[in-house]
Amino acid sequence: MARPTNSTSPDRGQRRATFQRANSRETKRMLVQAAMALWRTKGYATTTVADICTAAGVSKALFYFYFPRKEDVLFEVGVMSTQSAHRTIHDMLDKPYEIATVIGAAMTTLEKSMSRNPRELIIEAILEGYRVEHRLIAEGTPSDLEDDMFSELFTKAKADGKLPDHVNVAHLAYLAQTFVSEGARHWAAGTFGERSFADVVTDDITTLIDGYAHRRTTP
Repeated sequence: MARPTNSTSPDRGQRRATFQRANSRETKRMLVQAAMALWRTKGYATTTVADICTAAGVSKALFYFYFPRKEDVLFEVGVMSTQSAHRTIHDMLDKPYEIATVIGAAMTTLEKSMSRNPRELIIEAILEGYRVEHRLIAEGTPSDLEDDMFSELFTKAKADGKLPDHVNVAHLAYLAQTFVSEGARHWAAGTFGERSFADVVTDDITTLIDGYAHRRTTP
């Protein structure tokens, strides 16, 4: 009788790795959701890591496996909101588009996400994002964070002739992201009055793009 071969072993290993990654993402998501629920009721400053672990039903050791500090959970919340806006952009690029329309839709998605949280929490998340960025710069560590929502849009827009060839996509995306961060901070602080975050920031970014598009290049 022929012995069974090991041809399925790599498949089993791949399935196991896929399951482990999915389980890891689910645990991380559960911790973030528990933290957000507590922050909405107790406030950010008074919520401890122990509170988050109790609410999520996990040990502190497991918490610290995913997040070295409580602040890292807050940063993760900001990254998730940015990724949601990026998905809106990605989905709209499969059909005819205008740059301003795509940006407006992404900013509306982001505003809806932010509106579910206390405004002081949004400000804390923005400031934590700045602290992470400054720490990476000081350490000379390249950022591998998936929080750039504009590069895909601007790269495609340039390839489609909607942006001129002289536009530096990476720098334009960085500036646009800065407008989003500062816009979110000021919106959360109430400085926009009756105007929505999406309206103000979309206008700001499209004005920036118009300036880039019409700027004369130096010979």
